[in-house]
Amino acid sequence: MHAIGIDIGGTKIAGALVSDQGEILREHRSPTPAGDPGAIVDVVVEMIEKLSVGEQVVAAGVAAAGFIDAAQSTVYYAPNINWRNEPFQERLSNRLNLEITIDNDANAAGWAEFRFGAGRLVSDMTMLTVGTGVGGAIVSRDHLFRGGFGAGAEIGHMRVVPNGLPCGCGARGCIEQYGSGRALLRMANEIADVRGIGNALADLRAEKGALTGEMVGQMIVAGDAGALHALRELGGWLGQACASLGAILDPQVFVFGGGVAAAGDLLLDPIREAYLAHLPARGYHPEPEFVTAELVNDAGVVGAADLARLHAETPRLGASRSEVR
Repeated sequence: MHAIGIDIGGTKIAGALVSDQGEILREHRSPTPAGDPGAIVDVVVEMIEKLSVGEQVVAAGVAAAGFIDAAQSTVYYAPNINWRNEPFQERLSNRLNLEITIDNDANAAGWAEFRFGAGRLVSDMTMLTVGTGVGGAIVSRDHLFRGGFGAGAEIGHMRVVPNGLPCGCGARGCIEQYGSGRALLRMANEIADVRGIGNALADLRAEKGALTGEMVGQMIVAGDAGALHALRELGGWLGQACASLGAILDPQVFVFGGGVAAAGDLLLDPIREAYLAHLPARGYHPEPEFVTAELVNDAGVVGAADLARLHAETPRLGASRSEVR
């Protein structure tokens, strides 16, 4: 049976009709009215209705950045949208004759990679989404981990530096401040300030007035020494975080998604090196794989749809791939 996946971002809402094999059959996009919760409901309802026309749809899943409760119904807090204890599932269910579930966007993306992408051959996977911030998803023994209150796997807010850089979450030293796209841009600017290997970055900044993430990405692809140095520094922090996660979770594979992961092995190599340097009992522990995500921009809608379908077919908390094999 088909399901619908909706991925709500800060600037756009993406929707897709998805088969039980993870294939996108139909899709739709719309701008996000981020400051108006009621308007978001209207957009999502209209999108689900359009995607459902002429199809047998078993459920719809909505993914959004934020803390979602364990019942997959209420958004405790969404940083980019004006949601605070928002009963989003109820608002949608009141207007749609369809099973609705709500999930964190990183959980949805991670589940898609686990079911249909880079993690499909393992039972234990940890995913980090490295974009503007750092998100995460954890799958253990075929089950998606959400935690006791539903807001688990917030990997971006794992502290790696005591009393480190302030984070938007209110804490200091979170990996999001050292391993995200924003962190990469900050590191590139710091290298440009020093000159030396940062000469090209400094020249570009002087020409354009300011560096952007896109510019740094282009410099990485071009092989600029300063940009590559910033990327290696970023990878080192991510690898250190993965070593701590590995000691607790013992995943078979770490999957990296998000815009920064487009750097491929240029990012994965320093992550692996730092992971091994900080891994407890190195040499006596099997080493996980480090890979980039395969579904890329489609992961959110595919994962949200599959989680909703699974929830409708097996109506209990949690998700397990073993139940859909």
